[in-house]
Amino acid sequence: MEPITLGLWVTAGLLALVVLGMRVAFAAGLAGLIGLVLIFWMKKDFNSEELLWAITVAVKTAGQVPHSKIASQALSLIPTFILIGYLAYYAGLTRALFEAAKRWVAWVPGGLAVATVFSTAGFAAVSGASVATAAVFARIAIPEMLKIGYNKPFAAGVVAAGGTLASLIPPSAILVIYAIIVEQDVGLLLLAGFIPGAFSALIYGLLIVGIATFFRQIGPPVGGFTWGERLASLPAALPIVAVIAIIISFVYNPFGDSIGTPTEGGALGAFVVFCMALYRGMGLAELKSALLETAKLTVMIFTIIWGVLIYVRFLGFAGLPDAFSNWITSLEVSPLLILILILLAYAILGMFMDAIGMLLLTLPVVYPAVMALNGGEYVTAEASTFGMSGTMCAVWFGILVVKMAEFCLITPPIGLNCFVVAGVRDDLSVQDVFKGVTPFFVADAVTISLLVAFPILVLWLPMLSMG
Repeated sequence: MEPITLGLWVTAGLLALVVLGMRVAFAAGLAGLIGLVLIFWMKKDFNSEELLWAITVAVKTAGQVPHSKIASQALSLIPTFILIGYLAYYAGLTRALFEAAKRWVAWVPGGLAVATVFSTAGFAAVSGASVATAAVFARIAIPEMLKIGYNKPFAAGVVAAGGTLASLIPPSAILVIYAIIVEQDVGLLLLAGFIPGAFSALIYGLLIVGIATFFRQIGPPVGGFTWGERLASLPAALPIVAVIAIIISFVYNPFGDSIGTPTEGGALGAFVVFCMALYRGMGLAELKSALLETAKLTVMIFTIIWGVLIYVRFLGFAGLPDAFSNWITSLEVSPLLILILILLAYAILGMFMDAIGMLLLTLPVVYPAVMALNGGEYVTAEASTFGMSGTMCAVWFGILVVKMAEFCLITPPIGLNCFVVAGVRDDLSVQDVFKGVTPFFVADAVTISLLVAFPILVLWLPMLSMG
């Protein structure tokens, strides 16, 4: 048996385990370990006397993965970004942000829903977790919308879709994970997420206004706020702006070199929000809850990374990434068409897998193929297929796949954000939430199409930072 054939069989087994309900982390770790045993044993022609040797080498190889890959300074961003979000919630910053957005935009058709989207975007800028964002605003925004007569599935769908913005708007845990997998600069990826994230929020807002204009009973506007009340709502929301400014200044300083690393920016941001939370009266119980929730989510993410990276190590031994790249580049069709088909494949795969697991499983194979389509890792913009250098292509593709990961957070049957919103609200079923997010599939399709057609929307800030 050829190593590539073995790689395909193990991958098929992994997908079967996931479909049968096994967690991605454990399915990937098990498949990777079995694959390593088989590939080392295959080198000994499947000699029964060498099986113990193959098992020993495979276990040692797999055992090196957690420390060698997780002992990365960049990955320390993940717990600090998640902690910022939970501390901001307990500091009352999320409610202040929602109140400010409500007073400024609630007068338009579907205004409270638009305010929800804009406030989730603001909260996403201090929290790297989509699940946390959806859970927080399910408690804050849905009761406000239902109180004035919003359609219940629509209100739930707005929160679930708005929560996905945390995947793209920095600080984003998924962008950090992508940067680690493909070995690209974390700062460039975080910078690249700002404009597409804000653009996504704007598209969501326009969609809501359009729906509420034609179906006014779905989301009636709210009036009655004076200019004085609007201006009075801003100071309470300014701490969010301060934290965003801190994080940005550690990623990109338009007046010179950045002040420090993104990791240091995340740590300082967490400290600032912690001080704000104490000032606003956060008690020991709330601090304990924030730390525990951060630890739970961090452990979940790191466990997925550990398990999948064992499988990725096996893929390297099997030679599957190189084989896939060679096959992709040999196809006599437009590279842009291949890219679009890859994105569509992500949309389908995301119906059955969580976003982080999906990216970790696919990127080791797909990323080299996309880079090969562009002309290679170190190709110049002039010589490349997509008209951008290797680094910029990696950044552009990263934003596209993370946007697809956002899309997968609300697609049935796995859509994690939909389950979170339904779990927080006893009066909502998962079916209600899935029904409510349906219009946002159109908005995401429009956004992804524009990001593919106009890469400058993604690359302007990274190119600016590189001079």
